Amino acid sequence: MKDTKWDVVVIGGGPAGMMAAGRAAEKGARVVLLEKNAVLGKKLLITGGGRCNILNGERDVKILLKKYKENSKFLHSPFSKFGVKESLDFFESRGLKTKEEAQKRVFPVSDKAESVLNVLQDYIKKGSVTVINNAEVTGFTFRYKKIASVKLKNGGEIVGESYILATGGKSRPETGSTGEGFNWLKSLGHTIIQPDSALVPISSKDAFIKRLQGVSLKDVLVKVLQNDVVQVSEKGRIIFTHFGLSGPTILHLSKDVRELLKYGKVYLSLDLFDKKQVHEIDKELRDVLREDSKKKVKNVLGEFISARLSLAVLSLANVDEDKFSHSITKEERLKIASSLKDFRISVFGVMGLKKAVVTSGGVSLKEVDFTTMASKIVPNLFLVGDVLDIDRPSGGYSLQLCWTTGYIAGDSAR
Repeated sequence: MKDTKWDVVVIGGGPAGMMAAGRAAEKGARVVLLEKNAVLGKKLLITGGGRCNILNGERDVKILLKKYKENSKFLHSPFSKFGVKESLDFFESRGLKTKEEAQKRVFPVSDKAESVLNVLQDYIKKGSVTVINNAEVTGFTFRYKKIASVKLKNGGEIVGESYILATGGKSRPETGSTGEGFNWLKSLGHTIIQPDSALVPISSKDAFIKRLQGVSLKDVLVKVLQNDVVQVSEKGRIIFTHFGLSGPTILHLSKDVRELLKYGKVYLSLDLFDKKQVHEIDKELRDVLREDSKKKVKNVLGEFISARLSLAVLSLANVDEDKFSHSITKEERLKIASSLKDFRISVFGVMGLKKAVVTSGGVSLKEVDFTTMASKIVPNLFLVGDVLDIDRPSGGYSLQLCWTTGYIAGDSAR
C-alpha cells in the first residue's frame, strides 16, 4: 500500500462511500475504500429499525426536492442525473426486490438492511475496489493547494489523485459517525455549520409512557401543540419507547418540537381516529358498551385499540379501568371518546446526537460544486452524504441523498 498511488481514495464505508467507490471503479478507476470499523455499512444496518428505508418513491424531481426545502436549489443538478428512478433501477437490476409503503417509503421486500448492504458490497467487489477495514484516518497532507495523501492512525499513508470524503455527520456515534471529517475540512479552509441533532426521538416523563413501550400505531395524526394551538401536524407511524416516542412521524416533527421548546411547554396530541368526530366515536362506544354490558370497560375498549393503550386512554379520561360497561356514564363515555381524539402527551425534550438518525449542519453548500460534488476550495476533494449541510425529513430522503451524491462523486472523481 505504501508505494501504491490510487486514482480515487474513498474515506468512509457507509452508503454514500460504498456507492462512490463502486461508481468510480465502474468508470475504470483504481479505488481504495478506507473504513474505520471492522465492517462496512454499520449504520446502514440499523436504519429504518433494521428494515432500511432505501429511498422515497416520489419520481417527480420537483416534488421530491421540495422536501429538502431551501437546499433544493443546490440539488437539481445531481438529482436530474441520478435520482429516485436511477436509484431504484440500480438496486433492482442487481437483484434487490423492493416494495412501497405509506408515504411512498421504499423498503427491500426482505425487510432486512442486510439485503441492501449485500448489493453495495457486490458492487464494489465487482469493481475490484480494495477495502481496508480498521483504517482510522487522522487527517490529510496538503501540497500545492491539493490533498497529497491521507494519514492513518497507525502511521501509514495512502496516496491518491482524488479523494472522496464520506465520513458522515455526528448521529449514532457508536457506528463510527463521530464528526472528525468536519475538523479536517475546517483545517482545509471549509466553512462548517455546527452539527446538531435533526431527526431524533421525543422524550416524555408521563407516567403511562413506560407501560406503552413497544406499542406501534399506523396512520395516527400527531399534532404538536403550544399554548393549546396546533403548531404543526403530520400523519403516519409512531412507536412508543421506554423514554417517549419514535417512528418516522415523530422523527419528522422533532426539529419543530425542539424549536418550540425554546418558547415554552409543548404537548403532542394523538388523534387515534382522525376520520371520525367525537360524537361518532361516542355512538360506537355506546353501542359496544351496551352489547358487552357485563364486561369491564378496559376489555371493551381493548377491542377498539390495543389493550395497553386502552388503559392509558382510560387513565387520561379519569375512568376506572375495572368499571363494568353497564356502569359507564354518558359523561365518562364522552371523556373516553375525547381522549381517543386527543390523546395528550407532555413533551419533556428531544433526544441528543447519540439517538439522532440524522444530524443537521456540515459543509456550507456554497463551497461545493453540485454538478460534480467537488469542493470549490480543494480541487481534488469530493464531498458526499451527511458531511453536507442538508436538512431532510425521514422517509428515505437521507439515503437517497447518499445514493445521489455518492454516485455523482464517484462518476466525477476519476
